[in-house]
Amino acid sequence: MNAGEIEKCIDGFGTDVYRFCLKLCLDKADAEDLYQQTFLKALETEWTLDWEKNPRALFFSFAYHLWKSDRRKQARRNRIAPCSNMDEEMEAVMQSEGDVEEGYLQKELVVQVRRIIQTLPEKFQVPLYLFYLSECSVEQIAAVIKKPPGTVKSRLFKGRSLIKKRLEEAGYGR
Repeated sequence: MNAGEIEKCIDGFGTDVYRFCLKLCLDKADAEDLYQQTFLKALETEWTLDWEKNPRALFFSFAYHLWKSDRRKQARRNRIAPCSNMDEEMEAVMQSEGDVEEGYLQKELVVQVRRIIQTLPEKFQVPLYLFYLSECSVEQIAAVIKKPPGTVKSRLFKGRSLIKKRLEEAGYGR
């Protein structure tokens, strides 16, 4: 890819890729690094971008695989010399138009759902993030994680079921 194509991609769906990176990393600095690495990797590839197919999914795939590779590297390093990350959750996105109590309860529910998603296995987290936050189709997600569409549907269903079960255990939905 050339710089012009990359620039067009950044303008077209760069914020979606950044949001996906932020959800994967849960840290703004790491997300920015992953975002830059994603577009750098695209720039380094010799591929020509096919605008008829979904180029957005290609960038989600780059970001996902770079993130996964980095997690493996961090896991190896932690086995050798453990360290801890002291950063807290940095994102409070939701704004409410209703009354204060309802807005607070809605924000609390969002925080609870995010915590639950973070505790889910990675195989459920990534499809949920791509489907709900990045609004990717099942086929696009399948291309990103290199699994069949049926597997993606199954993981979305199982992920939603686990979230629902844990919310009910926490006292929501009664």
